[in-house]
Amino acid sequence: MRIDKFLKNSRIIKRRTVAKEACDGGRVSINNKVAKSGDTVKVGDIIEIRFGTGELKVEVKEIIDNPKKNQASEMIEKVE
Repeated sequence: MRIDKFLKNSRIIKRRTVAKEACDGGRVSINNKVAKSGDTVKVGDIIEIRFGTGELKVEVKEIIDNPKKNQASEMIEKVE
């Protein structure tokens, strides 16, 4: 699955266009490599997102194409 779509489906970022802009702006990385919006995400990947003041680091646990609200939290797990 594309990283921008994954960020939207997992509800880390609310809209896909915002996720695409974050990726293309160099604020998202997959396994310590800067990600473009079309890069592929696999189970086990570590995603780092740099927001305005903080950083979020998550591990991909599951990939679901059209998750329900309660399934979205099952897709990721926070990493310290």
